[in-house]
Amino acid sequence: MKNKEESSVHSGRGNPSSPAQRYLPAGRRDETTGSLSRPGRTATARTEPPALSLLPETLMEAVVDSTNIERAWKNVKANRGAPGPDGITITAFPNWLRPHWSEIRQQLLDGTYRPGPVRRKTIAKPDGGQRMLGIPNVLDRLIQQAIVQVLTPIFDPHFSESSFGFRPKRSAHGAAKQVQRTIRRGHRYAADIDLSKFFDRVQHDVLMSRVARRVRDPMLLRLIGRYLRAGVMVDGVLQPTDVGTPQGGPLSPILSNILLDDLDKELERRCLPFVRYADDFAVFAKSERSAERIMTSVSRFLTDTLRLVVNQEKSHVVPSEEFEFLGFAFPKSRATIHVAKKSLLRFKHRIRELTGRSWGISMERRLSELRSYLRGWMGYFGLAAQLKLFDRLDQWIRRRTRMCYWKQWRRPRKRRRELIRLGVPRRQAIRHARSRKSYWHMSKTIASGVGLTNAWLVEQGLISIKTLWATLAPLRRTA
Repeated sequence: MKNKEESSVHSGRGNPSSPAQRYLPAGRRDETTGSLSRPGRTATARTEPPALSLLPETLMEAVVDSTNIERAWKNVKANRGAPGPDGITITAFPNWLRPHWSEIRQQLLDGTYRPGPVRRKTIAKPDGGQRMLGIPNVLDRLIQQAIVQVLTPIFDPHFSESSFGFRPKRSAHGAAKQVQRTIRRGHRYAADIDLSKFFDRVQHDVLMSRVARRVRDPMLLRLIGRYLRAGVMVDGVLQPTDVGTPQGGPLSPILSNILLDDLDKELERRCLPFVRYADDFAVFAKSERSAERIMTSVSRFLTDTLRLVVNQEKSHVVPSEEFEFLGFAFPKSRATIHVAKKSLLRFKHRIRELTGRSWGISMERRLSELRSYLRGWMGYFGLAAQLKLFDRLDQWIRRRTRMCYWKQWRRPRKRRRELIRLGVPRRQAIRHARSRKSYWHMSKTIASGVGLTNAWLVEQGLISIKTLWATLAPLRRTA
């Protein structure tokens, strides 16, 4: 959903030479790119957004335009993902699509296409709850992504500047920085309002009425409605979906932004400072009493106008020093961005899993998994201005890694040989190799410090989050 592209669709369906008629028939796959194009044709990747110059009644033509579909496929393929209920994988999909695309395209233009149900998958939430995902078939992910690429340039320019979730060139980092700026302007209290199971409780009529404000193509509106009502497969049984927009498909995020844009406009009308990332949002005030009034009135608006459910147990007014948003905390008067305590606990839990002594894998694979996780974690939390914290975490991770090596060597003879090879004096290596003390204790001995040095661990592939933090300085320039 990141990049947008222009499709110049100005002619009717009957003109086979128009861009809207460039479908993707059966053909030999481009093994290097996984392209869906027919042999002998090159699908040119354009960079400008689609549909801005289109009349409302041509939007369905823009959705099925070959260039739009080709770019949608690149996004779906890059996101990978599991197969839907039909079992077709990302790898097998191009060969399946080519003989069927002409018929599917015509069904989309005629308004007769019926989306398949989604596959229900439940994942654990950090707070201990369960999040229900709906995994569509790859074909429906492709069509949804094509719809998103047409809808985004129509809706996104009208979204609020305080909305950061699932939008081009916006991210959680921008939301965290705006929270920081808002607190620094003196808004020391936050009305943190939680929407109970937002994606599962969206009312279809409320949502579609807001989509129809800017989309007047009946074919496209009907198709979006069918995706909302496609149903979900649970243990092989089809269950209807009368409410909600299942998480897991490309269409769900933009639909959530379209619905909650009414909330954004209402807050802007009241001149209230706020930050929203998808269904996570907070409204700020300069006093606790004002924040309490804001929470009451905003909750009433969400319930009465948008027909959403506010989780009263999790919604509360908090001082800015105690406020956490998107995994970040904002302590002290300057609202310096820190890693929230819950995020830090989850990080340590994951590191313990990756460096667990009972995980019977090679150190090469262990370090590979560790590198991947640390890079991803620091790519997000590198925004935090906590050099000392990251230095302490580095020391802890190195010690746990040494512990893994010590456990892997196991026998005294192996330990002695490895320590001597790493430069530890023979007598000292023998004494430590015979030690009966715990792995955790031995990971901090002189032998480990001399033999398994920081530089040696780097040579083996262990990366430093402190070093990663230093390379991410551009993230923190305006924080």
